[in-house]
Amino acid sequence: MHIPDAFIPLNQAIIYWIIALIFVALAIRWARKELSDEKIPLVAVLAAGIFAIQAFNIPVSLGTSGHLVGGALAAIVLGSPFAAVFILTMVLIVQGVFFGDGGITTMGVNIINMGVIGGFVGFYSFKGLMAATKNLPVSGFTAAWFACFIPSLACAFEMYFAGTFPLVPGLITMGVYHAAIGIIEGVITVVVLYLLISVRPDIVAYKRRVNG
Repeated sequence: MHIPDAFIPLNQAIIYWIIALIFVALAIRWARKELSDEKIPLVAVLAAGIFAIQAFNIPVSLGTSGHLVGGALAAIVLGSPFAAVFILTMVLIVQGVFFGDGGITTMGVNIINMGVIGGFVGFYSFKGLMAATKNLPVSGFTAAWFACFIPSLACAFEMYFAGTFPLVPGLITMGVYHAAIGIIEGVITVVVLYLLISVRPDIVAYKRRVNG
């Protein structure tokens, strides 16, 4: 899902960058307001973990890649979709600048897909499902699956608008790959949530709100 530089025309990339920077600014405002000293190590651990799980890329036939995202996990644990934007932005900067994983001109669209769409879809899917089902495994798994699958479809549309590859093959290829990858992401998200809740329930936003 890391879009390389040449895959998006510069005029479109600039628009995506502008949109991304608006959300990054809001995420920085969230961080200044919400990140206490005890949360900073948690953010670092989540960022390192997301960086690690994204390192396992599966080549997609149309030239991009499929991988886990981690946006839902960050948003659920820290209690805000802007947490996902904040953490994914840091991860994508390191990946793009130091490892060449994703382009520099296309970093804006990658932030939108994985941080903004992944974070907001994951957070609000989880919130709605928890309200309806009161079931953490179902809510966490489903939210993480959607937060992996929906950004992949957004990526296919972006590639279509860029003229990089046709819409229907792009949707099918990206959708099928990430529908499967999303199952792994859902399982990992639920496992990590349970581990954090069992060890440090005080730092998990979802658990604090339930108990509060």
